[in-house]
Amino acid sequence: MRFLLDAASADFRLITYLVERGHDVATVASDYPQTLKDPEVVGIALQERRILITNDRDFGELIFRQRLSHAGIIYFRLERTDLDTKIQGLERVLSDHGHQLSEFIVVTERGIRVRGSV
Repeated sequence: MRFLLDAASADFRLITYLVERGHDVATVASDYPQTLKDPEVVGIALQERRILITNDRDFGELIFRQRLSHAGIIYFRLERTDLDTKIQGLERVLSDHGHQLSEFIVVTERGIRVRGSV
């Protein structure tokens, strides 16, 4: 799978986890200018068919209120920000919701919610 990690909010340590499992991972700030606006990040992910991984709640606003098209978003809405918690959430998404990765997926400590595309 192809992922884009949002540099402004996502944990860069997830790169190692994803790459070790054979995924293609690009990051804002490393592969693209760090100064990109959120709509530009969504546009790059869509153009390159990458699933965006972020902790930034503003992406929900872009997708559901402004109706931006996307290739899939995994939004970590976690109180705990340690790497193990994020990896556990990502593992659950990939194993239990792999067929829904083109949707807007919210990961919390209590579970995973999949919100349909607009």
